[in-house]
Amino acid sequence: MVNLLYTELLKLKRSNMFLISIIGAAVAPFMIVSAFYIEKKTKPSAPAAGLDDLFYNANMYTILLMGVLLYGVVTSYLFNREYTEDTLKSLLTIPVSRFNFIMSKFILLFIWIMMLTVVTWGLTLLLGLLGGFPGLSGPLLLQSLLKFLLGGGLLFVLSPPIVLLTLVMKTYVPPIIFTIVITMVNLMVTNSEHKDLFPWTATLDIVNNELQPTYPPEYSYIVIAATAMSGFITTIFYFKKVDIH
Repeated sequence: MVNLLYTELLKLKRSNMFLISIIGAAVAPFMIVSAFYIEKKTKPSAPAAGLDDLFYNANMYTILLMGVLLYGVVTSYLFNREYTEDTLKSLLTIPVSRFNFIMSKFILLFIWIMMLTVVTWGLTLLLGLLGGFPGLSGPLLLQSLLKFLLGGGLLFVLSPPIVLLTLVMKTYVPPIIFTIVITMVNLMVTNSEHKDLFPWTATLDIVNNELQPTYPPEYSYIVIAATAMSGFITTIFYFKKVDIH
């Protein structure tokens, strides 16, 4: 397992995808801080926004919009690379456990998502300070970082369906389309009283402790867990049984 993970890190080191993903992680902070900064300059009479507003909105856009798309691209790239380069059948001729192979990719995906999440949080803080937004404090930094990490962790937990679709279709396009559909649904139901029954929008309310009173909180956790576990188990079962050509 350690050797497989080390190999994955070496392959990532030689790829431009990591740098591209960092640029993608910078989109949400840049958009949010820019929007609030323009509002501050053009509407001086409006209530002043603080760093807490920047963190809240950057995390919201990451979870509902940019994170789903970006992490979906990262997931499809990570799990489809051997198919694209036609190296999987050669790799599996070595005594490598298919389970360990998949798990090494899941571990790397988790590390990658957490790293991008920290980049998003750090850029929000940096741009907010450069923009002169008030409200900096130790508790705010800790609380906001934990919320970002929790959001990134839950998006990772919800990644198995994207992984499964990538392995089945063996191409980037269907997983990317799937993440676009998820994003569209997020935007459509974000103001609905039933939104916490959809795993990806429930994630945001869990992070902000704002679950709707329409249903018991357990429903949201059950939906997320069911989505994650069914996707993960099916992924493992499929990859262990499928013939590699």
